[in-house]
Amino acid sequence: MTLARLAALHGVATSYEPSEGVTVQVPDATVVAVLGVLDVDASTPEAVAASLEAALREERDRLLPPTLVCWQDGPAGPPEGLPPGTRLRVTTESGQVLEETDWEHTGWERLPLGVHQVDAVAPEGRGGRSTLVVAPARVPRPEGRAFGLLVQLYSVLSARSWGMGDLGDLRELAAWAGRTHGAGFVQVNPLHAAVPGAPTDPSPYRPSSRRFPDPVHLRIEDVPEYGFVGPEYRDELESVLADATELRERVLRKGALIDRDAVWEVKRRALELVRTVELGPGRRAEYRDFLAERGRALEDHATYCALAERHGHHWRSWPEELRDPRSAAEAVRADGELTARVDFHSRLAWLTDRQLAAAGEAARAAGMAVGIVHDLAVGVHPDGSDAWAQQDAFAAGMSVGAPPDAFNARGQDWGLPPWRPDALAASGYAPYRGLLRELLRHAGALRIDHVMGLFRLWWVPEGCEPTEGTYVRYDSEAMLAVLVLEAHRAGAVVIGEDLGTVEPGVRERLSRRGVLGTSVLWFERDWAGGGRPLIPEEWRPDCVATATTHDLPSTAARLSGDHVALRHRLGLLTGDLEREQGRDAAEVREWLAYLQRLGLLPEGPGDEEAGIRAVHRFLLRTPATMVGVWLPDMVGDRRPQNLPGTWDQYPNWRLPVAGPDGQPLSLEQLADSPRLHRLMSVFGSRTAPPDARAV
Repeated sequence: MTLARLAALHGVATSYEPSEGVTVQVPDATVVAVLGVLDVDASTPEAVAASLEAALREERDRLLPPTLVCWQDGPAGPPEGLPPGTRLRVTTESGQVLEETDWEHTGWERLPLGVHQVDAVAPEGRGGRSTLVVAPARVPRPEGRAFGLLVQLYSVLSARSWGMGDLGDLRELAAWAGRTHGAGFVQVNPLHAAVPGAPTDPSPYRPSSRRFPDPVHLRIEDVPEYGFVGPEYRDELESVLADATELRERVLRKGALIDRDAVWEVKRRALELVRTVELGPGRRAEYRDFLAERGRALEDHATYCALAERHGHHWRSWPEELRDPRSAAEAVRADGELTARVDFHSRLAWLTDRQLAAAGEAARAAGMAVGIVHDLAVGVHPDGSDAWAQQDAFAAGMSVGAPPDAFNARGQDWGLPPWRPDALAASGYAPYRGLLRELLRHAGALRIDHVMGLFRLWWVPEGCEPTEGTYVRYDSEAMLAVLVLEAHRAGAVVIGEDLGTVEPGVRERLSRRGVLGTSVLWFERDWAGGGRPLIPEEWRPDCVATATTHDLPSTAARLSGDHVALRHRLGLLTGDLEREQGRDAAEVREWLAYLQRLGLLPEGPGDEEAGIRAVHRFLLRTPATMVGVWLPDMVGDRRPQNLPGTWDQYPNWRLPVAGPDGQPLSLEQLADSPRLHRLMSVFGSRTAPPDARAV
């Protein structure tokens, strides 16, 4: 009981409920390990007693909690329990100082929006300091209803791509989708910086840094200095262009997989040539402003990239003086070659930021109500830039994952170190605020992967199975307030990926703050009423409604049963093939019959393409605020972009968008596809090719 009480004070669960009425006890060893990472000694009964006494004493003596939250739909005020006569002073983020008498009669909700500092002094002289987050009641919402495309950017290659989709392709895609089809948004995969070196992890959900974008997404020809590379580099530039053409042709014409490492090597060579061109006065001033605005965060990221070039990305094996960002910065300043490389990587971040801005501007110019929807991964690679630069903020020796559930009896370990909730609170959530602010710079909306992580995360101690993990709680009120504040400042919509196990009350709290959920057709059933498909009118309105996601089969694969056959070929089926195929086929028949009864499938159930259109007619009949269309569904692609549970058995994150026959389609071919236009006509597309038959 003493260990459980100590754990509760630090947000560490000693039991959890995987399903209603079922309670699982967490191993004591796990609780002790997690507490140890939080600098709480629970190694012996005596240590537990001493740590508990210290924690209770700290709680009793503390005037203010680390973070206070004030919502503008208040009322709100100073925390309860302050000694009578305590003096309070608020220093706003703009530097304005407000004494208690300036605002005590109006309430804290009248304070300006922002992240402020509160100082308290009790009558006996005891002091305290807290971060105060004053947030609006809700994040922005789209004006009216919007439909849009869900895209893995790397998979959409144009005739100008260098082996994978890039930010120039995103700009073209947004302009075309908005102007031709009236789309309101384009949602992309995370564009975070990948871990350097080859081979790198192709998953966009295990990045080196979530704060800075990856320059592999650059459209090289759109860099202004590219056109001024000197004639002395002509042969080298021609070699680069020839290699870039070969990479593109291999993917689009020869059946090769997308090779991110090869793409980056060619682009790096080109960018080294671009670097020989001096910036003009205006561009140089813009670059210097960018450096000043990003400050230490960018310097740390660029320093990591430069050091990784010399020592490899496993920073824990670097020379000892380089493992700490501050001492590393001193070493870099004393090394002219490293200093030049830091500048190179800083410039790449700037160039990528400029092309992200251009894509966002193209979306708005095309009339998109939302624009580009960027994606925030749930964590970072343990060997990456963020983990090196923010070592105090991460829980070393722990990994984020998921407990066992009906779909995975062994649980999941994602290999991502979690943020320490105590470190976040002590810093006033500075790493989190900086991350959100950077991602929202050019976003019309932000999708948050595994949004439940704002409330709690499943921590797995190093060397343990996922079943031996436990939940650790975060200050969800503070995490939500910072999110709402930054989204409000950016004028951006927020979408939470809330699929899977969601504890009671989470969706309601997210909805109250205007955060949209994610609803996928095949999962929306009336489970309390026998599991029938949920009628469209019963869907929640505050969501993005889709037919599938990047982790699920495409709609063509679902309707045809190809996804079952694929899992069988890879040895991933847990049951008998015929039984699985029969169960899957029965579910598809149920849905198609339901769509027919609703009058959404006039062509009948035998036409796969008609079935895909019927599915999207159904989504449009729901009250969902946003409706997303998986781009591969538009052309009948039957292959998943990612197959969870596989690593080298399947080419995750490396497939170009293709037609039903598996033949890759370029962006230009996608735009001209009669099948795509027929599906878009469901959404009231503004134009259609002459050979697009009526639906």
